[in-house]
Amino acid sequence: MVTRRTLATLGATVAALALAAGLTATPAQADNGTPGVRETVCAESLFVRTEPLGAWMGTLYHPETFLVERVSGDWVYGFAYGNVNRRGWVQDGWFC
Repeated sequence: MVTRRTLATLGATVAALALAAGLTATPAQADNGTPGVRETVCAESLFVRTEPLGAWMGTLYHPETFLVERVSGDWVYGFAYGNVNRRGWVQDGWFC
């Protein structure tokens, strides 16, 4: 049985999630990677993958860096310094 209290709690939760989603960064708000430039990760965390949308191989955290070697659509390939220390792909647009 759904009560008014349950509906009110659910409504407040949905509103809080919507507000939180509006306050998070999106790739369009940050700089795009430039080949040959060592970029600083602006996102709180950024997955490094084996290929675009491929298997996860590590996570970069702000303010670790990524040397962009090439750009392919919404993805960049290069060397992930810091926590990962290997080459891989990251979603473009999460650099400062």
